[in-house]
Amino acid sequence: MLTIYGVYQSRASRVYWAALELGLDFESVPVIQSRRLPQPIAPDAPIHTHAAEFLAIHPNGHIPAIDDDGLVIDESLAITLYLARKHGGSLAAQTLAEEGAILSWSFWAATEIEPQTVKIVLTYDTGLEATDGGRETIAVARRMLKRPLQRLNDHLGKSDYLTGGRFTMADLNMAEIIRYALSETDFMADYPHILAWMDRCHHRPAFREMMARRKAEG
Repeated sequence: MLTIYGVYQSRASRVYWAALELGLDFESVPVIQSRRLPQPIAPDAPIHTHAAEFLAIHPNGHIPAIDDDGLVIDESLAITLYLARKHGGSLAAQTLAEEGAILSWSFWAATEIEPQTVKIVLTYDTGLEATDGGRETIAVARRMLKRPLQRLNDHLGKSDYLTGGRFTMADLNMAEIIRYALSETDFMADYPHILAWMDRCHHRPAFREMMARRKAEG
């Protein structure tokens, strides 16, 4: 049985989306980020990332993590790639070349794009977007994103998806990272092929189901 640790309002969203795309039965254990709790050490606090019971699963205290019949894996991209490799189907690589492309796009997204898009989303999450410091953080992130987003936009101008001519785990991993920057509508308007691709990704039934569960968390 697959167990997913983490809330939908976190990087665990990409793991939940992947599991829904793959049609997997899973148990969800909602582990909230400790930073979101006013008193994480309170006796009645919900299970969180610094709770002893979760640290026994993931000693670094980050979500998501999974337990797949005794195999514990952390790091969200490693989890999604593992699930695709294990369960196959259209999200998984069909050839060695596709596997290389899926790995390359996923790792590129994590190293070239996510460090900046996370700065944007966290600025909004902490309510600092209208402060001088928040505006500066977002401006720097936008500036750093221009080059990688132009590369991605150019690529998606030639293909509907990242590789294989279909939606794969590379698209899922990338889309969840790009989503953090969608608040910057004027900025993202410069990348119409990315926006069209995001629309295709976000119209998938599994994504809509994941987002419905995310919104239900409140």
